[in-house]
Amino acid sequence: MRVLDYSKLIDEIQNKIKEYVMSANAKGVVLGLSGGIDSSVTAALSVKALGKENVLGLSLPCHSIPQDLEDAKLIAKNLGITFKVLELTSTYDEIISVFKTKIKSNDRALANLKPRLRMATIYFAGQSMEYLVIGTGNRTELAIGYFTKYGDGGVDFEPIGALYKCEVRAVARILRIPEKIINKPPSAGLWEGQIDEDEIGMTYDLLDEIIYRLDYNLDLKDLNKVEIKRVKNMMEAAKHKNNTPPTFEIRI
Repeated sequence: MRVLDYSKLIDEIQNKIKEYVMSANAKGVVLGLSGGIDSSVTAALSVKALGKENVLGLSLPCHSIPQDLEDAKLIAKNLGITFKVLELTSTYDEIISVFKTKIKSNDRALANLKPRLRMATIYFAGQSMEYLVIGTGNRTELAIGYFTKYGDGGVDFEPIGALYKCEVRAVARILRIPEKIINKPPSAGLWEGQIDEDEIGMTYDLLDEIIYRLDYNLDLKDLNKVEIKRVKNMMEAAKHKNNTPPTFEIRI
C-alpha cells in the first residue's frame, strides 16, 4: 500500500470540506452517524473544518442494533456535536405493509429500503438547516459498489472517498476515535448479524491491496488470480452506481 503523510492529508481534507461548504453557501453539514469508523472519521474531520456548532449527526434506527446507537452517541459526545435520533422503524414497517400487497419483493430490496429512507430523512434535515449532506464512503467500498444507490450513496460530497479502508483506520487513530469504534467489525447494519467482510466474501485488507494496485496499474502477480477477477467483476458491476445516469443523445 502507499505511504501517506497523514497529518498533511487530514489538513487537506478538512480544508476541502470547508471550501466546498463555503462554495455552496451552506451553513454546515449533516451526516448519518452510524457508530462505525467511516462516519466517525467524517464527523471528526467536519468538526475540524467547520466547528462543532456547524455539524449535525443523525442516528436513524430502522430495526437497528441498539449498540450502534450507543456507539453513535459516544462519538457525538466526544466531538461535542448536535446529535438527534430519528426513529424510522415504524415508517419502514408502514411502507412495507402498503407495498407487500402490490409488489412481490425480495430480501435485498427490503434491506436497501432502509438506507434510502435514511437518505431522504438526512436531506430533509439538511435542506431545513441549509446544510450539505456529507458522505461517509471510502474508496474501497465505493470502488466495488458496496453501498446503496440513492441510499448511503446519495450525498453532496465524499471527503474520505479517496481513502482505502486501512487508511481510514490510520486517520481514525490520529483523530483519536475510540479504539472500540476502530476495532468494531464493519457493518452496514441492514440486518441482524450482518458483517461487511462476510457479505463481500473478502477481507478489507485484501480488497484494499487489490483495488489499490488496480487503481495505479501496479503488479498483481503475487496475488490470487481468482480473487483479482472477483474484485474486477465487482468494480465493473459498480460502474452504474458511481456514474451520473446516462442520457441518450438524439442525433438530427
